[in-house]
Amino acid sequence: MTPAVTALAHGLAHRLADAAGQAIRPFFRANFAHEAKGDMSPVTEADRAAEAAMRAILDAECPDDGILGEEYGVKPGTSGRTWVLDPIDGTVSFMAGRPIFGTLIAMLQDGFPVLGILDQCISGERWVGQIGEATMLNGKPVQTRRCRTLDQATLASTGPQYFDNHSAEHFMALAAKTSHKRMVWGGDCYNYGLLAAGQIDLVVEAGLKAYDIAALIPIIEGAGGLVADWAGEPLHFDAGDDNKLHNIIALGDPARLEDVVSALACAH
Repeated sequence: MTPAVTALAHGLAHRLADAAGQAIRPFFRANFAHEAKGDMSPVTEADRAAEAAMRAILDAECPDDGILGEEYGVKPGTSGRTWVLDPIDGTVSFMAGRPIFGTLIAMLQDGFPVLGILDQCISGERWVGQIGEATMLNGKPVQTRRCRTLDQATLASTGPQYFDNHSAEHFMALAAKTSHKRMVWGGDCYNYGLLAAGQIDLVVEAGLKAYDIAALIPIIEGAGGLVADWAGEPLHFDAGDDNKLHNIIALGDPARLEDVVSALACAH
């Protein structure tokens, strides 16, 4: 991408986050309609309103760009760019009135995330990651923290219910090698923001879709961390395949990647 295109995309991504937050805030800790989707996960008025607001901007300003959104699916594009939208990552937390959900916005260039925003519209926290640039939290650079050994690592994950029996065995093999008394459950995308800011060391999850993770990759890597699959390989997204699942390692200290991959492989 040229600097001019990057600057334009950067500004657009901020406006998308502003629009999503404006749509979400009136529903927070208020009465709103919700229902279960086909996979039994909840969706609310706020989810749909936020994604619709972002799509309206993209349709008007970038009609040739593709869109992949959690609530309204895939719109093919011809520009090589795809916007990946998760209007509320952490809908269960949102419904419970917990301000640890977030809006995730990524721009993919030929399948690779080059720009990402994590916006928490209630606390007013916004992480921005852009390829080749330092990650910013509310305009100030943040950095992941070093972790000398795996047994010193604080591990976070959204919840045990998101692992199947097979992946749970591997996750618990890793947990046994970390500082499990400081393990964090819950948090959805907010955990990744905390990792980028140097508050926790490791997030491991199973079964994520592109809209759950794409925006978080440039945020974590721009802060000095690393995101990979459970084999330690980097991620690439096919914008047309919104059903592909990814098992994720997000690591503050890239030096620990081999230790984490080895630990995950230790399940019997």
